[in-house]
Amino acid sequence: MSNIQQFSGYQPTWCPGCGNFARSQALKQALIELGFTPSSIIAVFGIGCAGNENDFLNAYAIHSLHGRAIPNAIGAKLANHKMEVIVITGDGDCYGEGGNHFLHACRGNHDITVIVSDNGVYGLTTGQTAPTSQKGFKTKSTPDGAIEVPINPLTLAISQGATFVGQGFVIELAHLKEIIKAGIKHKGFSLINVLQPCVTFNKINTYNYYRQHTYKLSQDYDKKDINKAFKIAQEMTLKDKFPLGIIYEVNQPTFIDRLPQLKNKTLIGRERFLDFKTILEDFK
Repeated sequence: MSNIQQFSGYQPTWCPGCGNFARSQALKQALIELGFTPSSIIAVFGIGCAGNENDFLNAYAIHSLHGRAIPNAIGAKLANHKMEVIVITGDGDCYGEGGNHFLHACRGNHDITVIVSDNGVYGLTTGQTAPTSQKGFKTKSTPDGAIEVPINPLTLAISQGATFVGQGFVIELAHLKEIIKAGIKHKGFSLINVLQPCVTFNKINTYNYYRQHTYKLSQDYDKKDINKAFKIAQEMTLKDKFPLGIIYEVNQPTFIDRLPQLKNKTLIGRERFLDFKTILEDFK
């Protein structure tokens, strides 16, 4: 069995041309190149098209409730912080139903990697407007056009304390793979927003659209400069330009680092208390 096959399960059922195919391949290649095996990672999936990868990725895995992928991942990391924990989710699941969990995971700097398939719609439920849909975007849930402005996941993550914020485009497969590898290696909360067209329900944010509106950050870009990171990230909102690369990365203590009782020993490895007789004696 090849390394590729180790991380492969059943044949995916995504629509032909779906960006999930490339995003999934980039993740699998990243895991292989980093030396992970199926038993050395925990993958937590959200509900949505991206979450269907739960059937196609061979690893310890949880298919969570809608919007609850991140708290499940945090729980797994608290139980065994020596395992690599990765979240695979979509923009609706993460920024919509799971938006509250997303904010608090950023500010806690939990050491997990969150990979978000951002296609601007709720693809699995047949194309309703999502938190990242453009203003005026017409869907079956907004036939007259979306009223709200889209959220900016990059500025949102940076402002709430995420210590790694990156963005990739599925067409740039090798580039995306390297961003994923960097995010996994980073110690702290990592967000990787993946621009990923929905070929069935989003006829605006297409592959050609992103080819025309994306650009890669220069090699001398200072990813530690938070002011520059905000400025670059805001181009998505102000200029309809989408930067690709590591937008922001700094080293800060993680949530586990601030808990000395967990730092050197995992919860899962501790001995269970079984001497209940001594406790019961106090209640006689």
